[in-house]
Amino acid sequence: MVVDVQRGFVNRHSEHAVPQVLRLVNVWSSAGLPTAFARFHNEAGSAYERISNWTRLRTPEEQALVAELEPYVSSAALLIDKTVSSALTNDLLRVVEERGWTDLVLCGIDTDSCVYDTAVAAYHSGLTPWIVTDACASTGGTEMHDAALLMARRNIGAHQLLTVDQVADQLIGLPAAEKGAHS
Repeated sequence: MVVDVQRGFVNRHSEHAVPQVLRLVNVWSSAGLPTAFARFHNEAGSAYERISNWTRLRTPEEQALVAELEPYVSSAALLIDKTVSSALTNDLLRVVEERGWTDLVLCGIDTDSCVYDTAVAAYHSGLTPWIVTDACASTGGTEMHDAALLMARRNIGAHQLLTVDQVADQLIGLPAAEKGAHS
């Protein structure tokens, strides 16, 4: 699950994660595993605007996924457009149920918002969330990214945090029948 790797979320604090996200998506797709993408849309009058006075991610340019991900979208299991931080929408839950997924492997931007919120929502929905730490970043900087990972270690378990290298090693070692059991 690639969460909100959108042009409007890429800045000097988060841009380093984009190549790692691409690497993860490539490894994942090469293993024949399904990928899903989420895009955040900040609607006028949203809580983000009313409470936080945040009005970004309104234009099609900001909402677009980074160009490097576009080739993967056409073969994705799902593209979610959402107006809340968590990508665990009814559409995603439907696909999870239809495909029998038990795990969600997450990467994206912002670690401290959309990625973390999706992981916690997945955990509370009975799914096993995994956060690929080096394929995530926060637009707020390293301090926010690290704080989210600290909370994730506490709330979903330290063993649920992986790196792209660890995911790649595990995928290479999985028999083909087992690869289809994960998302």
